[in-house]
Amino acid sequence: MPFPAWVEVDLDRLRQNIKAIREWVGPGVKMLLVVKADAYGHGAREVSRAAWTAGVDLLGVATVHEGLELRQAGVEAPVLVLSPALESEIENIVSWDLRTTVATMQFARALSERGVREGTACAVHVEVDTGMGRSGVDHAEAVSFVREVAALPGISLEGLFTHFPNCDGRNPEFERGQLAHFRKVVDGVRAGGLTVPALHSANSAALSALPESHLDMVRPGLLAYGIHPPGVPRPVDVKPVMSFYTRLVQVRNVPAGRGISYGSTYVADRPMRVGVIPVGYGHGYSSLLSNRGEVLVRGKRVPVIGRVTMDMTMVDLSSVPEADLNDRVVLFGGPDACAIGVDEVAAKAGLLSYEVMCTIGKRVVRKFVKDNAPHKVLTLVGELEDTTHAFAGRDGALKSVGRNR
Repeated sequence: MPFPAWVEVDLDRLRQNIKAIREWVGPGVKMLLVVKADAYGHGAREVSRAAWTAGVDLLGVATVHEGLELRQAGVEAPVLVLSPALESEIENIVSWDLRTTVATMQFARALSERGVREGTACAVHVEVDTGMGRSGVDHAEAVSFVREVAALPGISLEGLFTHFPNCDGRNPEFERGQLAHFRKVVDGVRAGGLTVPALHSANSAALSALPESHLDMVRPGLLAYGIHPPGVPRPVDVKPVMSFYTRLVQVRNVPAGRGISYGSTYVADRPMRVGVIPVGYGHGYSSLLSNRGEVLVRGKRVPVIGRVTMDMTMVDLSSVPEADLNDRVVLFGGPDACAIGVDEVAAKAGLLSYEVMCTIGKRVVRKFVKDNAPHKVLTLVGELEDTTHAFAGRDGALKSVGRNR
């Protein structure tokens, strides 16, 4: 049976993007790839494996359980939990060899006690709040905090980092001020005789717009997945890693005056050909695209009409009279000349590009491409054992399907 909806994740492009970022930041600068939120919807396990073989130095997750997922999948790369964790999670942090962010002395002492008990030194990164106003230790208090943390037994200070709330070029002096605060903290820490192996501040936007923020290590997320942060220069040539596809499951002739979908927010003003695609907000295609989104059918843009429902969305096929059942529909990405970008979808929905990718649900099949061929296909009911003939070429046409594991 053909898959009704699938995401294609091009691991070859991921590796190319990582290489391009490395060339931009230059030799000697390490890379932490952010793979939180299932690698922004791309699939954290497969992305992490590909990134590690591509030479990434560290993987960044948001939660301890995201780190455990990678470890249980056999990912051996160093993993840093970027968000503050609970003391109740320390056992897993230590037993699964995760690096962790430290933002309070209470947590640091509890981690120290566990490290001493286990006879190990727990690697930590301290987050310094230089203006983000979210988590971390305020820069005015950071020097004494870092010294106290580093003095604890069972603790190994591996890094210091900060985060930019904005880096879109509108107020570069604010970000430079943050960097100045951060460097002052680093100088104060070093003056006390401490060595800090890794200093990092640059997310994707800063990586592109603020080269002086590269420091010892950069933290690309969006950029590695081929999406340029809005409003910043584009010095790195990256290409989208993810494409989202579905199929036409019904083509209907609708008379003038017929309401389309819930609430009849769209009413046909003429006889129309309406296509039904089996994707809705339950798959991650936002309801905010109701009456404003566009998709590609046979290489032509067609509008979304009516409300996007949980499981289905309707499109106007008037401009594509040759459209037929089972035709592939591109929601975003793909090789087409008039491809629809994730950022365009996000703009139409009033969302962030992150949200568009992160909200794609488990019911959507994940097809991973490696060495220009299907590498792995993950479905809601398991992984396909045989992907050799799962798809014909790269257009998504299913030929044969192996049994699920």
